[in-house]
Amino acid sequence: MKFDEYRHDLKPYGLTCELWRPSLMKRPDRHNEIEINYLPECSITYLIHNRKFRVKKGSTMVFWALMPHQIVEFDRDAPYYVITVPFSILHEWKLPKAFLDVLFKGEMQAITHHFEDAEFDKKRFEKWTQELEQEDEEIYAACLLEFCAYLKRFAVKSLSAGQCLQKASPPSINLVERIAMYIASKFTDPIKVCDVAKEVGVHPDYANTIFKKAFNCTISNYIMEQRVLYAQRKLAFSTESITSLAYQSGFNSISRFNAAFKKKNIMTPREYRKKHLLA
Repeated sequence: MKFDEYRHDLKPYGLTCELWRPSLMKRPDRHNEIEINYLPECSITYLIHNRKFRVKKGSTMVFWALMPHQIVEFDRDAPYYVITVPFSILHEWKLPKAFLDVLFKGEMQAITHHFEDAEFDKKRFEKWTQELEQEDEEIYAACLLEFCAYLKRFAVKSLSAGQCLQKASPPSINLVERIAMYIASKFTDPIKVCDVAKEVGVHPDYANTIFKKAFNCTISNYIMEQRVLYAQRKLAFSTESITSLAYQSGFNSISRFNAAFKKKNIMTPREYRKKHLLA
């Protein structure tokens, strides 16, 4: 794959693990997900918020992809791997708070692996790419567990003293990014537009206006969507009661949950679980 310059700004990729080829990007990409890049055979220089950040061959890089990111240099036409993780999934993984705080500040981190680890990682990413193409729900679930473990190891290494890390200085976070960051960390809590606006220090109407211009939906609808996505994951992997999952996802009543869920999925939560629950 190569970057599609015509794709809609902020359009989500979803959960993916894909093989990409580096190309000079005519414009930045943005999507509100965590992105993991693994570069087995090439080096890439990103422009992220007007700062250049070079990722060396044999490195893994993790960053919050809402930051405008654009490839401006690469040393060879060799494929690399890209994983994207939606926040509805990331929220379940219980990653170290200190690591998430670093990501949400817009700071990018990369670890360069030893040769033996790099070879192992290349095989691991290749396997994940092939397995996700199968569209098998049980294989998908296994890949998710492995992604989680991989990112937790990365988090521990990146937070450990004495690790050889490349770091990009955190950029200035604009209002829309601060709103998205707050929602990503709080969407399962009983937050409203007024809470979001208070967090970033603006009037709720203004917060809604600038957010809708960027994301093409209101803050309330975006929060609702994140809660439904989170509930979908829970319904597919948990046998807890639907009422319990509704409240865990941030809904304050089962009727609101059922209505929001059916609007997005054209089926009730019970029907969705019957179709997707892994035995």
